[in-house]
Amino acid sequence: MGIMPNLILLLFLLLLLSGSPADTSMHEGEPDFYRDEAAGYGPVFEEQPLDTVYPEESPEDKITMSCRARANPPAAYKWKLDGVEIDLSTEHKHYKLSEGNLVISKPDKSLHEGRYSCLASNTLGTVVSQEASVQFGYLDLFSSEERESVYVKEGQGAVLLCAPPPHYPADLSFRWILNEFPTFIPLDKRRFVSQITGNLYISKVEASDSGNYSCIASSASISKSVFSNYIPLIPLSERSIRKYPADLNVKFPDTTTLAGHNLTLECFALGNPVPEIRWKKMNGELPPNHEVRMSGAQLHLYNVRPEDEGTYQCEAVNSKGKDYHSAQLSVEAFPEWVEHISSAEGDLGSAYKMSCLARGKPEPSIRWLKNGNLLDRKEMAFSSLTFEDSGMYQCIAENPHGVIFANAELRVFACAPTFEHNPLKHALAPRNGRVVMECRPKAAPKPKVTWSKETELLSNSSRMFIWEDGSLEILNVTRTDEGRYTCFAYNDRGKANSTGSLTVTDSTKITLAPSNADVKVGENALMECNASHDSSLDITFIWSLDGRVIDLDKDSQHYERTLNGSSDGELMIKNAQLKHAGIYTCTAQTTVDNVTSSASLVVRGPPGAPAGVRVMDKSDKSAMLQWSRGADNHSPISKYTIQYRDSFSPAVWRNATTSPPDIEGNAETATVVDLVPWTDYEFRVIATNTLGTGAPSIPSRKEKTMPASPVVAPSDVGGGGGTSRELTITWTPVQEQYYYGPSFGYIVAFRPRTGVEWTQVTVSDPQARHYVHKDPSIAPATEFIVKIQAYNSKGEGPYSLPKTIVSAQDAPTDAPGSIDGKALSATEAMVWWFPITQSNIDGYQVKYWRKQEDSEGGAQMVVLMGRENYTRVDGMKPDSVYLLEIRGFNSAGYGPASERLEIHTKKQPPGQAPRIIGKKMKGKTVNVAWEHVETLANEAPVDGYKVLYRPQGQPGGKLYMTKWRHIELPLYDNETYVVEVRAYTEGGDGAVSQIFITGGSVMASQPLCTLGLLLVALLCLNL
Repeated sequence: MGIMPNLILLLFLLLLLSGSPADTSMHEGEPDFYRDEAAGYGPVFEEQPLDTVYPEESPEDKITMSCRARANPPAAYKWKLDGVEIDLSTEHKHYKLSEGNLVISKPDKSLHEGRYSCLASNTLGTVVSQEASVQFGYLDLFSSEERESVYVKEGQGAVLLCAPPPHYPADLSFRWILNEFPTFIPLDKRRFVSQITGNLYISKVEASDSGNYSCIASSASISKSVFSNYIPLIPLSERSIRKYPADLNVKFPDTTTLAGHNLTLECFALGNPVPEIRWKKMNGELPPNHEVRMSGAQLHLYNVRPEDEGTYQCEAVNSKGKDYHSAQLSVEAFPEWVEHISSAEGDLGSAYKMSCLARGKPEPSIRWLKNGNLLDRKEMAFSSLTFEDSGMYQCIAENPHGVIFANAELRVFACAPTFEHNPLKHALAPRNGRVVMECRPKAAPKPKVTWSKETELLSNSSRMFIWEDGSLEILNVTRTDEGRYTCFAYNDRGKANSTGSLTVTDSTKITLAPSNADVKVGENALMECNASHDSSLDITFIWSLDGRVIDLDKDSQHYERTLNGSSDGELMIKNAQLKHAGIYTCTAQTTVDNVTSSASLVVRGPPGAPAGVRVMDKSDKSAMLQWSRGADNHSPISKYTIQYRDSFSPAVWRNATTSPPDIEGNAETATVVDLVPWTDYEFRVIATNTLGTGAPSIPSRKEKTMPASPVVAPSDVGGGGGTSRELTITWTPVQEQYYYGPSFGYIVAFRPRTGVEWTQVTVSDPQARHYVHKDPSIAPATEFIVKIQAYNSKGEGPYSLPKTIVSAQDAPTDAPGSIDGKALSATEAMVWWFPITQSNIDGYQVKYWRKQEDSEGGAQMVVLMGRENYTRVDGMKPDSVYLLEIRGFNSAGYGPASERLEIHTKKQPPGQAPRIIGKKMKGKTVNVAWEHVETLANEAPVDGYKVLYRPQGQPGGKLYMTKWRHIELPLYDNETYVVEVRAYTEGGDGAVSQIFITGGSVMASQPLCTLGLLLVALLCLNL
């Protein structure tokens, strides 16, 4: 009797759901969302305007701002400039709409500069694009004012100011040229161009820096470069170039940058020797994303992170001193979405909330737009949706660094339930398992749901539950649960139902579970897994390690599935490594259910890396280390090894000498001995067990050992020579690793060989290689005993072995005598003299210059080493009177000049080449003829002609000299010869003419005229 009430109720529901079609229709005047799939969607931007820099000198007389939106129906477009709608009527002479793009013709800065936004609209709503600026770019010419010359002593630093002209945008790049384009200044440790100011910095001026410099400023935005007027740099020579301490002239300011951007900080110093630039971050390490460029002058940070914020310091160091500069780097951030809106459908009358959350630095503010209009509300929450709430919504997050938009369409709808898009499906459930049958019709407002099995109406019980969303859950499934199930849904706009079926299968069970395993590194391990399952279903085995699924294809080097039937899921772990240890889980899975079983794998291997290596105490030659134990990887640690690297060999790790010599496996401290004082060290620790040696620890922070007195003396002590009344002492400097402390220098001690009292002087430059002692009382060529020791702030080191050297000799006192000479040609002369009888002569210097046209200061010179008393001088000008003088010299200097000799050079040879006018074959010979060379008034008369007869491609051959204007030469079969003819005079050889002769033919190097052929014929008849 209990079945009858349920049956009656079920029949009532079926009657209710079988009403006329009018019952399931939409109320009149409301949007039908299903018919309205054709109604499309609101605008979605595919292309938005971008910031534009328009070069004022651009040949293209227009600007195009992009805007394109996907929409159905298609979108219509409007544009705003600085918030004011632009008149896009056809008669407007500047603006034109091309599809959604805005084209600005004949751009005018006064009219068109500003911020533009695009509005795209259709019947479903309006969206506003991001704003984009239009700016007018320019780069003016440099000032035309003449730049003043810069005079700098050699060894001092110099700064050449670029003073770039007015420009927009601000991002210029700078280069400098020397004397002419494109000779660009090479940048190195000594020279630097700031990309902030454009100035050229030279830390130490050398004589080779002399020249005219011009700054080039380039704008990539407008593809234009301009040049400054030349700045003459004139180095002033110094007899003794002074040294100057490091002095920072380029200093980076406090800087704010954005996360994700690249940043360059600049530091450069003047000084002699050229300073080294070092960078560090205070209270931390330099970021891993850094690069030191331009020989240390630039610190470049890639993809800046918030944690890169802090105080940065650059240090300039040379042997004369140090200079420091530090400034703050602040990292802020462009807005980015943490949570933003997306298009959604809302039920009529339901509650709905739109959420937007953005992060940035400073924290962004949030504002809302609906259909392009600003909404005066902080959040978008609806207690009861109406059709008027439909539209295009925009959430905007903004901070000083930028603006981001999130767009979404909200549709409010109402409809009767329908299963058209989501009917009930056929379901499978394992016996004794659980199944959920979903009932999700499209409906608004939310429908009420009931379920039936066959003809039985279902209600909540200990095994069956109808969820809030209408789904039906069945627990402890049995074979009796199989059958047809129907879901009934209804609301105030209509009703609908959908029927599906349920089939019950056998449960999946693990029949052979994996077992725990224990292996050594490099061995194999086998994990077994067998399962039974319903014969109508396929089974799959999935293995995971510590909850992460193993990709057998990607890691086939270590994992392999053995195929022993469909019910076998055995896993082979090959060449096991430490990373393969953990909990292995086998999952046997069908489309209906799955079961799991787990086992652990222990992999024993070499120890892991120790951690936290740090220096606890240090002296001049030792450092006490402490560390934390790493993983022993299931085999006790037997010993530790400590390694070090120093600042002089940063790429090489060496095993350290320790106390105790053997560090046992239970130790966490040890002392490294036999270190070098005043040296930067890094240390790392390596653990070993019976299965091998593990990876090294992360290196400790750099630590400098304490200073100590030097123990190494300078080597290669020597000297001698130099200027009169000087004692020059030289040596090879001590290498930096043996300084052993700060304030390193040298004590130079010397005495006459016959004396007993030592003179000591201090040289504070650790890189110094010589010392010159000047004393008027020093006799020439006197023997001295010299020794040198090093010193630092802790004391003095040992002296070098004594060395005997000789003081400078006197400069020659006599002048060469009986100087004489003659001109050899228009450009050469020979000169000779009686040698100086003094024994202290190292050689002679010959100076010569034109008597009328040149000054002695611009004289040319020839230097002869040894005792030779004659030389050839060349490079002279034709038909000119030269003055020559000769001096003897030695290491102490030059002696007095000889009497001056006058030599008049010959006139120059003729510039015209002989014109070859004929050649005639005569058996095995060829006769070649040429015209006489007529010389000009400033040319020497012709004395005769030289004929060079040589094989083609070879520089040498046979030379003939003749007074005639023709010559007979032998012919050679199958060989090409060159005939070269030139006039010779007392001023030298004139210009050359040539022809080619091959076997029995002749080829001229220039065409012959008819007159020339006639002359050859007459000449041959006379012969």
